[in-house]
Amino acid sequence: MTIQELYAEIGGNYEHALKIMKMDKMINRYILKLKSSHVYEELMKAGETLDPKAMFESAHAMKGVCANLGLDTLSDAASDIAEEFRPGNERKHSDDEVREMLASITGMYRRVDEGITKYENS
Repeated sequence: MTIQELYAEIGGNYEHALKIMKMDKMINRYILKLKSSHVYEELMKAGETLDPKAMFESAHAMKGVCANLGLDTLSDAASDIAEEFRPGNERKHSDDEVREMLASITGMYRRVDEGITKYENS
């Protein structure tokens, strides 16, 4: 499996990742580090209590990492949560709606994680 095939499988934006990282070698390096970055785990941990500061910080971190990797769907979903909990913003969603948003991120992340595992093993 090539890096381009991985991106096709996980619904990523390879062209965006290439624009940011300039070469496949760098994309490969950082996409493989996604699992060990713990951005997903930190967001899910914050989601257990819905602590506003932890939610904002973890969602903002996930947004940035995913945006740089061209994982636009995940980045956009994390951005929605970051904006929900951005200091000074009024909440627009109920706690239950935020939990649904987190569940959606879990589904997206699993797809990416499974794709990366398949890519590593190819």
